[in-house]
Amino acid sequence: MRVGTFVLAAQFPGQGQGETLHRAVRSAEVAEEAGLDSVWLAEHHFVPYGVCPSAVTLAALLLGRTRRIRVGTAVSVLPSVHPVALAEQTALLHITSGGRFTLGVGRGGPWVDLEVFGAGLEAYETGFPESLDLLVRWLREPRVAAEGPRHRFREVAVVPRPQELIDGDPVPETIVACTSPRSVRLAAERCLPMLLGMHCGDEEKAEMVALWRREARAAGHTPDAVAAAGRGHVSAGVAQIADRTADAAEMLVKAMPGWLKQGLDAHVTVDGRRRSMRDPVAYTELLCRLHPVGSPRVAADRLAATSERTGITRFALLVEGSGDVAATEENVRRLGAEVVPRLA
Repeated sequence: MRVGTFVLAAQFPGQGQGETLHRAVRSAEVAEEAGLDSVWLAEHHFVPYGVCPSAVTLAALLLGRTRRIRVGTAVSVLPSVHPVALAEQTALLHITSGGRFTLGVGRGGPWVDLEVFGAGLEAYETGFPESLDLLVRWLREPRVAAEGPRHRFREVAVVPRPQELIDGDPVPETIVACTSPRSVRLAAERCLPMLLGMHCGDEEKAEMVALWRREARAAGHTPDAVAAAGRGHVSAGVAQIADRTADAAEMLVKAMPGWLKQGLDAHVTVDGRRRSMRDPVAYTELLCRLHPVGSPRVAADRLAATSERTGITRFALLVEGSGDVAATEENVRRLGAEVVPRLA
């Protein structure tokens, strides 16, 4: 089982953005020290829910500061960027890091980002498959042209080519955030692994994995290819370790609702559509029930149970739920020293 951290760069009430980013970077550095497998970086725009606007840029910084750990985006929001630009950055990080970079992409939401970056609502509602296909082609082919409704250009050379990596996999790992049957089918048709969100329980994730497997086979992918890609699925969650399970849950219930309310309330839709919001306290309590929040034994048992029920063996766990730098570092160290060894 491969356990990593999920870094939102969450700005808690009363915190500055520089302090928030410092905590995010430190949590990633400590994750490598603690022997964890990976660090996954979120990106958001214009909201304190997360103050990292470019996951791929922060990934470049962390790849330069680390030597072993894998660094991935969870996710880079594809409708807000040109897929070729993101693919070029991916190839660059893949080669220069020795293959330690994973690109996670997603559709994002109908936020004002689409207006600010000039992408338009269509990029979110209908443009994601075209952009994803162009990105994947760029990472696999030596020359690429585009003839789609959104992206049209003459054939150009791919520079640098990911295949120039001296040792390791010549194709950068690419995963797709999936939140609905539609996105599961899209990932499955391309035989790309899924990133499943922390709001989902084991049963829902198991159903999504089963649907992905059926759709991947129906799309003509071989059993070996489906099995290999399926090993790449990632389950996002929350982790808080304490001597007593009640203490771990209490820490999160005290700290997370303030961040959730402040961060989620700040989202603005591009077209004024109404959106339903989760109750911050109820949502925090749900996350505590679903994920490894508790003593080391309880946390390990919950991860093992999720893996057994879903078949997923990779985890991206939010560790900054306390909002405090020192507490976050301790949480990461305990995850590596007291939880991961129980999963061996």
